[in-house]
Amino acid sequence: MIEEQVILVNEKDEQIGIMPKMEAHEKAVLHRAFSVFIFNEKHELMLQQRAKHKYHSPLLWTNTCCSHQRVGETNIEAGKRRLQEEMGFAVDLKETTSFIYKAPFDNGLTEHEFDHVMVGYYNGEPIINPDEVESWKWMSLDAVKVDMTLHPDTYTAWFKIIFDKFYEFINITK
Repeated sequence: MIEEQVILVNEKDEQIGIMPKMEAHEKAVLHRAFSVFIFNEKHELMLQQRAKHKYHSPLLWTNTCCSHQRVGETNIEAGKRRLQEEMGFAVDLKETTSFIYKAPFDNGLTEHEFDHVMVGYYNGEPIINPDEVESWKWMSLDAVKVDMTLHPDTYTAWFKIIFDKFYEFINITK
């Protein structure tokens, strides 16, 4: 199996190279990524619980899906592809904001990503890929905020950052 490549970028999100995904995470190199947030007609967010065998953040709750763009792929194309691969459905997505974060993990790996945040809408049930997703649920943003305060260790680092610093870009009830 060919290892997935990530797109290395500078702080302006300009591509400066490519690198195997694991090497980028071992060396904490800044690379392009995305996070998708899917809402239903009740303004609830679809959360996923990462699969138990993931190399970092296993069994933690996070946004609907996230991953890395491939060379030649737009942010929206990447988001749609990964949403289909992880959650089993496709919808239109809108990019809302982007930011850089760096999060080291206990296993020696580090996420250092230029993350593009996208929002979409869906009212059905996903057909989750068990290689990627352990479980899923709908939650209101208020309920997520309360639960994240009570149980911060059950959520991924990037999800907490987005929720804390970029709430206005994912809050669709405004």
